[in-house]
Amino acid sequence: MSRPGNKIIQAKLVLLGDMGTGKTSLVLRFVKGQFFDHQEPTIGAAFFTQILSLTEATVKFDIWDTAGQERYHSLAPMYYRGAAAAVVVYDISSMDTFSRAKKWVEELQRLGNPNLVMALVANKSDLDSRREVKNEEGEQFAQDNAMFFTETSAKNANNINELFYEIAKRLARASPSKHSGMNLNSETQSRARKLFCCTG
Repeated sequence: MSRPGNKIIQAKLVLLGDMGTGKTSLVLRFVKGQFFDHQEPTIGAAFFTQILSLTEATVKFDIWDTAGQERYHSLAPMYYRGAAAAVVVYDISSMDTFSRAKKWVEELQRLGNPNLVMALVANKSDLDSRREVKNEEGEQFAQDNAMFFTETSAKNANNINELFYEIAKRLARASPSKHSGMNLNSETQSRARKLFCCTG
């Protein structure tokens, strides 16, 4: 629910990462409060919406959850082009997924929105006994690439809401520009306007 007189930001957010890292589980936990032990792989991409109310703004997320399989890689630019925020996900129990996450970050830095808010997410913190990627490695890579970092567990709902609230706060602080992936609307305009996916 938006607050009277509050600015309303509509922002395109994309999730990227290897297959099996838990991208869909993260979004389902955030949007619907659900978790499934056996989540079917995403085909192409899935679309979700969610609204977060902050003191300074109401953020309407248009969320694109992309497929992690290599054969869908060529489709990824269609989803991250014009995005205001990107969440790059890896699995703490798989060093391969961390290596792949680094490649996604490099691609976003080359081809993504220059003002992109980027988060590096170490998912499956509930699998700490099988950890292959140290927390410090993720933190250091995120710091070196001007991203913010968090460890999450979609299974235990650990840090999921905090992740998206932090993104929303950063978007609210940014000034929307032509290619930022954000639309800034007044309360009245927003009520009169239909919500479209794929802004930007």
